[in-house]
Amino acid sequence: MPPPLRLIQDALSEALAASLAGPLPEGTPRRLRGRIRMSGKVTAVLGVRRAGKTTFVHQLRRERVAEGAARALVPYVNFEDERLAGLDGPQLGFLLDEYGRRVPDASRMGTVLWCFDEIQVVPGWERFVRRLLDSGGAEIVVTGSSAALLSREVGTALRGRAWSVVLYPFSFAEALVHQGEAVPPEPALVVGSARSRLEHAFLTWLEVGGFPEAQRLDAASRRQLLRDYVDVAMLRDVVERHGVTNVVALRWLVRHLLGNAASAFSVEKFHRTLKSQGIAVGRDTLHHLLAYLEDCFLVRTVWMETDSERQRMVNPRKVYPVDQGLIPLFDRTGRANVGHALETAVLIELERRRCEVTYLRTPEGWEVDFLARAPDGSEDLIQVCADANDPETAGRELRALEEAGRRWPRARRWLLTLTHDRLPPDPPADVACVPAYQWMLTDTDAT
Repeated sequence: MPPPLRLIQDALSEALAASLAGPLPEGTPRRLRGRIRMSGKVTAVLGVRRAGKTTFVHQLRRERVAEGAARALVPYVNFEDERLAGLDGPQLGFLLDEYGRRVPDASRMGTVLWCFDEIQVVPGWERFVRRLLDSGGAEIVVTGSSAALLSREVGTALRGRAWSVVLYPFSFAEALVHQGEAVPPEPALVVGSARSRLEHAFLTWLEVGGFPEAQRLDAASRRQLLRDYVDVAMLRDVVERHGVTNVVALRWLVRHLLGNAASAFSVEKFHRTLKSQGIAVGRDTLHHLLAYLEDCFLVRTVWMETDSERQRMVNPRKVYPVDQGLIPLFDRTGRANVGHALETAVLIELERRRCEVTYLRTPEGWEVDFLARAPDGSEDLIQVCADANDPETAGRELRALEEAGRRWPRARRWLLTLTHDRLPPDPPADVACVPAYQWMLTDTDAT
């Protein structure tokens, strides 16, 4: 039974009042590729749970106040407040009435920046937001942990009136700032002890991952925290949101995907594995479960590059966790798997840069980890190799890039390694061979 309307209204009133008074929460500044354009549209900040979406919203509020806006013009409500359970879209109108009572001169003070955290849990929220947008005098930011927030769940109410940005766990640059370290303006010029410290920080970030709350925790506490994150994502964003009943198959799938990062994944093959274990699940169900896990950003999938849709569908996808820190939780080999962590980190960095990413298999049988197409139309062929110092290993990785480069002559070619001392001994002039951290820190297209 839903709580009485009076209790919900009291909770909304208290949440609104708290957001209009007191200090604005602070946190490590987040960087996004591209500019935040809020005028005339709803801005949806999407991403996996606990990646820092709420902190980013408060960052936007602080920036607005720093620009001269009145404190009362940046209201914020978190709809995952347990007191708001049972709230639905038509009841959201009370929020505007209450705001008008508390800030009667808002229309003369300037534009109101409304921030709605995890509003997707409120049925019918999109109609309320559309009405608020149409009323004028307001800019709106919503957050959510579902990639479908602006498609299936919105339907037609906000079509053409909304756009999204995706927030991931800390990048390496953000992790440095969070630790109080300076981001070098010219990473390629860092040498000596400074390079050693930078590479140590990079190796630590690859192990710890980028979830903000996981930073500085001891290993046992970090593992428990990240396991809790995965469990909550499965429960709230898959089981509850999509009505999943085969939780056993879901858990097997999550353990397999997160424990085998950067590996090819076939639903058909995994279906046979579950069947051999006596776990009953349909192939279509597994396809749906994989889509749900990607929808909530827990995993990322990369398709093989091909001109044929049929070939794309029959070839296995490569699957990665949204953060390399999740890999040790489910990897049963006991190895450090720094290569998988590095490849995962590179993929997520490409997604931060808003690239379209596929992987390649050349007619000669060589594989290249990533073909990345940037928003400006440029292309990059990227091979990730933790240690290319061995001439045989380097020759194999560079040969793959050479073969792929014949088909994609416009693409820049990269070989990214773990550290500076693991670069190939005699790299060709037409391949940029650099440590991955240098490649990550050199990008400047961020706000």
